[in-house]
Amino acid sequence: MEVARKIGSKIRLYSELVMFSHTLFSLPFAIISMIWAAEGFPSWRVMLWGLIALIGARNGANAFNRVVDRVFDAQNPRTAHRHLPRKLLESKEVLVFVVINYAIFIFAAGMLNPLCLILSPIAIFLISSYSYTKRFTYLSHLYLGFTIASAPIGAWFAVTGQFAFTPFILGTIVMLWIAGFDIIYGSQDIDFDRSQGLWSIPSAFGLKNGLRIAAGLHFIMVVLLIALIPIRHLSWLYITGIILAILLLMTEHKIIKPSNRKRMNVASYNLNQVISMVILFFTLGDYFLLK
Repeated sequence: MEVARKIGSKIRLYSELVMFSHTLFSLPFAIISMIWAAEGFPSWRVMLWGLIALIGARNGANAFNRVVDRVFDAQNPRTAHRHLPRKLLESKEVLVFVVINYAIFIFAAGMLNPLCLILSPIAIFLISSYSYTKRFTYLSHLYLGFTIASAPIGAWFAVTGQFAFTPFILGTIVMLWIAGFDIIYGSQDIDFDRSQGLWSIPSAFGLKNGLRIAAGLHFIMVVLLIALIPIRHLSWLYITGIILAILLLMTEHKIIKPSNRKRMNVASYNLNQVISMVILFFTLGDYFLLK
């Protein structure tokens, strides 16, 4: 029982470390991409290995980011409670966790098709290098979005093994969406980023301009979601989902208050998890119920 308890405790710590619940940001768009690429449900084999690849890549990248940022996290009052600053986990064991997850990702990519296997080292480089971008560019938010955009693009490749136009539109939507709410979340750290020489859009351009840029990125995201209507021959159910997503985005920007961490978590994370699920359910409903 004691061994089982310790194992369970470790699993919980690693789940918290990589913020496993945040899979809801990328997974819905990956599912949409798979469904569209397969013109229906892909085989169970593609679904299984695609999901394993996605989880392996994001868990490895998130854990690597925690190791790279551990010194800054310890100095920032907002992040000092995280696992590495508190010594709940050691850097060496987290790096082992990173290597295992990246190995799982490469293996799963190889089980999908040759294109995914060939691209897997490039994907690892991109998702890992994000951790260093705040040290030299305020475009780090867009780079984060760019790395997460690999989910729908990779999902398409997993099904077809070929390049296409649609997954790159989905990827761009994800990039703009993630970058926008990462700017919102990062607005809490303006003073800390400036004191440490870290780069972000809020610290470079100020709070008001940073939030305007976030709103602008989300506006372009909505334009691309609308552009998918004629491209994918989508109908009223998808449009209904997009309208709901727009209302949620407007609510997100309305309730922003950097001095209120609880409100910022709702704006940056909770509402966006709902947005992704709304887009997923209405898009799948449009595809399967109205085709």
